[in-house]
Formats: sequence, C-alpha cells, structure tokens
Amino acid sequence: MGSKPALSLKTTTTTTTSPPLFLKSKLLCFSLLYLSTTLFLSLYASISSKCFFSFFITPSPLDPISYHPSNYGEHKYAIPTLRSSCTSPVRFADYWLVVKEIKDSLRNYAVSEKGFRYLERSDGSFGGKFSAHERFSYFDHGENQRLVMEIPCGFMKEFHVSEYDRIAMEKCREIVVVSAIFGDHDKIRQPRGLGSKTLETVCFFIFVDDHTFESLKSHNLVTDKAHQVEHKVGLWRVVRVLGELPYENPAMNGVIPKHLVHRLFPNSRFSVWTDAKIQLTVDPLLLIHSLVVLEDMDMAISKHPYYIHTMEEAMATARWKKWEDVGSLKMQMETYCENGLRPWTPQKLPYPSDVPDTALILRKHGVASNLFSCLLFNELEAFNPRDQLAFAFIRDQMKPKMKLNMFDAEVFEQIAVEYRHNIKQGKKNITAQKGSKTKRRPSSSNLSANGTKWTHSGCLSYLQEMWGEAHD
Repeated sequence: MGSKPALSLKTTTTTTTSPPLFLKSKLLCFSLLYLSTTLFLSLYASISSKCFFSFFITPSPLDPISYHPSNYGEHKYAIPTLRSSCTSPVRFADYWLVVKEIKDSLRNYAVSEKGFRYLERSDGSFGGKFSAHERFSYFDHGENQRLVMEIPCGFMKEFHVSEYDRIAMEKCREIVVVSAIFGDHDKIRQPRGLGSKTLETVCFFIFVDDHTFESLKSHNLVTDKAHQVEHKVGLWRVVRVLGELPYENPAMNGVIPKHLVHRLFPNSRFSVWTDAKIQLTVDPLLLIHSLVVLEDMDMAISKHPYYIHTMEEAMATARWKKWEDVGSLKMQMETYCENGLRPWTPQKLPYPSDVPDTALILRKHGVASNLFSCLLFNELEAFNPRDQLAFAFIRDQMKPKMKLNMFDAEVFEQIAVEYRHNIKQGKKNITAQKGSKTKRRPSSSNLSANGTKWTHSGCLSYLQEMWGEAHD
C-alpha cells in the first residue's frame, strides 16, 4: 500500500486594515455634534417655561404657596395668556446689579415736596367734598404759583390703624409694595420670583377691613390674640383698618391706600401698588429699576388693552354696569369735557393713550407723582372710584407735567397674573383675551348705554372728534 500524503494545514492570517485618520476625525466630530445638539434640545425643553432673567436671581427661600390653605381663594382663577414667558417685551438687568444700583440711588435720594403742603382740617368727609371749581384750582402748580400751596389730599377724617402698624409704615423708608382688600372681595396673593436680598429693601403691606380680617381668621391665616401687635400672611403685613371706615363703598375705601400711598408711607422713596386680584411674578426691585429708574419716570402704568379714549372707558363702565349710577357718569364726563378733556391724538405723545390699567402702579415719590395722586383722589371722591375716567383729564391739565411711562399690556402680562371670579378653571373665557392687540372702537350702536344718550351730552364735540379719528 502506498503511503498517504500528510495532511497539510495552512493557517490563514486575516489582516484588519484601520481606517485613515481623517475618517476617524470626521466620525468624532459627528458624534460630538450629535451629543451637543441633544444636550441643547434637552436643556431648552427643561427651561422653556422659565424666563431667562430668572437665572440671575438667587431665589428667596420663602415658599409662596405654603401660606394658604387649599380652600382659600378656590373660586378665583388666573386669566390665561398664550404668550411665552420667555419672550419678555421688557428687559430686566442682572439682579445683583439692580440691587446695587437701587441701594446707591436710595442712599442719595430725598423725597421733596417743596412748594406745597397738605391741607389739614376737620371735615365730615374724608376728602373734603370740594366743588369742581375748587378742585380744578389746584391743578396749576407751576413756577408762577406762590412758594407754598396747600393741596387737599384726604385725611380730613380719621383712617384709623394701630399705633404699631403706623410706626411700621413710617419705618418703611425704601420701597413699599401695597395692596388692599375691603369687603372680602379678593384674596391675598403671595408675590413670586423674589431675590434673596429683596426683603432687605422692600416692605409688603396689605390693608383690610373687619369683614376681610374675620375671613382671614376663619381660614386660620391670622389670629387675634390679646396684645398681638403684628399680623402677617406670608410676606404681607396685614394692616387692619379699625373703627368706622371713611366710606360705605368698599372700593372707595380701597382708593385710599391705592392713591394716597405717599401719605400712608411718608418716608418711602418708591411704591408699587397691586390690586388684590393680581399676583406679582417679577421682583419689585427689577420692576422699579426697569420701568421707573432707567426710564427716569415719575410713574409707570400699563395701557388699557382695548381703549385709548376716556369716553370709550366711560361707555364701557356704563354698559357693563361697573358703576350703577350712569347719570353721575354722564355728569362727570360732561364736567371734564366742558373743562378741556379731549380725545387722544398723536399730539398727546409721548403719552400713548388716555386710558390706563390701574391694577399695577409704580411710583417714584416726589412732587409730580404726589400731586397727581392727590388730584386724582379728589376726583374719585367727587364722583366714583373708577380711577380710569379722571386719569387723562388730570394728567393733561396739571402743572408741572408728570413723566409717565405707559407700557404695553404685553408687559403687564409678563410681570403679573390676574385672577377673576368669572374665569372657570380649564375653560376659555373672553376675558382671557385681555392681552389682545385688537381694540374695541365705539360705533353707532354703542353710543348709548343703559338708556343714556352720550351723543346728546356736553361731550358731543369730544365724541365727534373721537369718531372722526377712529375712521381715519
């Protein structure tokens, strides 16, 4: 037998060729690009509901929600807005820069009322009930007036608060945030977005009557123990107005802290008024700095989202029964028309409108803003607490002129949340359109309200001018 050939085993070596270096670089770049894009999108999604300027604030450790029981304010709902909270129409500076600048300005600031003092006398009315001729005689406080002029500015009847509250009010020497609830009509809302140093400069006071105070007690928000000298609900010091109130109308009592804040807090340099129906969502220091200090203004207030003419607001007040006595509204408008009230035109610039939204008012306390507030209060006592109706008349007639920042309604929506009774949670409501830029104009169908023919009044020339301007 022949021998079998030996089995030959061959080892095959596989050689793996590495890709060129430039391909590795491209792959690495692509991976890094993908990673960075993913991280960016994740970060954007996580902060899309927050405003950018909030990252510069060290938040206050106070929790604004913990102060309220769940059933407090359960029938009040916030008016929704469709605007992104990150597309702010107003720019705020860095929080720490604002803190420094505000403190520096307060250090060198002195409240001056040189040239007038407040009229003091005992009267059956809190404001004195002056005639139109008497009230209008105080409008001209220009350089030609005598050195010292007495101005009626309320407090001719007692507005009684405890001595402890009065002392605390006088000690508030920098910025005060003020609100009021009379007749238990609204609920206390804690401000949001405060920086860690804000409470060193800003005081929070809210005025209430006995009815409201009892409601707060029923929700265990305050107590009424013997010898208790201070009541607080969250950040707000609750000031209980004692005894007989100056007015039967709760809204008129609320006008006192709203427009006479400079008299209640005589040592404060700046003030922020907030209707109790709104909740601040931006630090008051940022608001004062951006809307008053940087703009060098005496007052900052939002424009009305719909109306620009005073008569538009007057007719809406009658139509929606915001004030029942339409006859007195007509008398008020006729009084103003006969004494110089005109519709808004571009000639009134830099004032962009005659109708404000007075739910939020920022003031620098000084001659112009204090005088304006006194004159406005006198008109409110003479007619009704609808402060939008007298606003432009006083602003245009008074001397010296007030430097006024009337900012857009979009700004208001970014710095405050408004609560209403007629907003159903989770449902849309027409009042949610508050920020809309669509303005309601008067028409032939709404020149009559509750049977009152405005076209037959002393404001006929005003209406004709307004109507002609609306059709330009």
